[in-house]
Amino acid sequence: MRSGSVLLAGGIAVTWGVVYLVTQVIVDPPLGVGTTVVAGVVVTLVVVLGYPSALRGPRSATVLRRGPEPRRGGPRSIVAGGRAMPLRSGLTADAARRTADLLRPLLGGDAVAITDTERLLAFVGPGEDHHRAGGPVRARVTLKAIASGRSATSRSTADLGCGEPDCPLAGAVAAPLMVADRVVGALVVLRTGPEPAGRGQVEDMAGILSLHLELAEADRERELAADARLHALRAQINPHFLFNVLNTIASKSRTDPEEARALLLRLSDFFRYAVRQDGQLAEFAQEYFFVRTYLTLEQARFGDRLRVRYDIDPQVLTAHVPVLTIQPLVENAVKHGLADKVDGGTVTLRARVDPLTRTTSIRVSDDGVGMPPEVLEELDGPHLTASPDGGRRARAGGGAGRGPAAGETGDGETDDAAGGDREGGGTTRHLHTGVGLRNISQRLTTLFGGRFSLDVRSTPDEGTVVDLRVPLR
Repeated sequence: MRSGSVLLAGGIAVTWGVVYLVTQVIVDPPLGVGTTVVAGVVVTLVVVLGYPSALRGPRSATVLRRGPEPRRGGPRSIVAGGRAMPLRSGLTADAARRTADLLRPLLGGDAVAITDTERLLAFVGPGEDHHRAGGPVRARVTLKAIASGRSATSRSTADLGCGEPDCPLAGAVAAPLMVADRVVGALVVLRTGPEPAGRGQVEDMAGILSLHLELAEADRERELAADARLHALRAQINPHFLFNVLNTIASKSRTDPEEARALLLRLSDFFRYAVRQDGQLAEFAQEYFFVRTYLTLEQARFGDRLRVRYDIDPQVLTAHVPVLTIQPLVENAVKHGLADKVDGGTVTLRARVDPLTRTTSIRVSDDGVGMPPEVLEELDGPHLTASPDGGRRARAGGGAGRGPAAGETGDGETDDAAGGDREGGGTTRHLHTGVGLRNISQRLTTLFGGRFSLDVRSTPDEGTVVDLRVPLR
């Protein structure tokens, strides 16, 4: 039995003894049995609750069970530091300086340096007055780690290559920073004495920093890929569209000069936005203006055959959506849904914000010629499921869909100002429409990962519905 339990038992026994003496011996006449028992129970509870007994554990033991604080440079400190590394933004001088400041108290060294393969990016600690950031890497221990791709140690000031006779530093450990199989720099921990810091800790932290650098490079590659797809999308604006609009403007200039002038200004707005829009995201209001400009130009061509309906929630106007994504969907509805329909049809653009799921949903639908089932089956089979209306659905959560990107069409297109689009081979034409939504889907995957959905539902002779859902920004 533990000593604490023995003391508690003894304390309870003494308590009941005192209660008995007070209530039965000292008090005259003696109190009743019930009163004595109640008094004893109350006093016992006070003693038990106030005593750091085995039931609660001694207060000192509570502290001991937490375990000792992590030692300076211990594993917990290294992991905690790794989570917040500024190098997640890339191996720059500013990020290296902030990282060195963060690591200096963690790695058991007096000074910390971070380099790329040629230059000293940051140096923090004793000796920073002459080990200046921006200078070439001179320390032999660092050059050895960079050249070999393995950590290296030094116990001599001469190996640091500073040339300063009063340099207080001697011991050093240098570990390479790697991205894939490529050495991109080094982490160096230095001490004022000849005994270097723990090599294992420095290697572990260099591994964490390397992981952050790999993630930063992956981010840059994703951004470059997204920029490249956006530039390609801009370059693919269909010359046939421009040709047809210019023909329409030329025709209107003879019959209605004012309308021709207005269309020319609209065409200028269209290309100005398509070419000059910066970044990957824009407010929906800007994309909405762009879509309306496009549809105004198309309505001038198709006349009463093209009808447009807008159903826009005002809350969605300030939400950010991917640039040049909605207009290609609308263009698909016009060119591949309604252009071949004798009496034309209606294109509907619907947009909503869902604050509960934090998403922006956009629907582009038409009541045109639709798409045959065999065409939808060409759009990435693993993503196909049966739709309730008897058609087929192609889901692209980073996969495939229907329709070309802005300006993509099938082969042999011969548009004219009055008659709409005539393309050779209905099924062949529709097969070309799958390329565009795959491009759009790939771009959305780059921007949002798997946090988006792109659904296509189509029924022959009834129409097509495209639903896009992206995170609310």
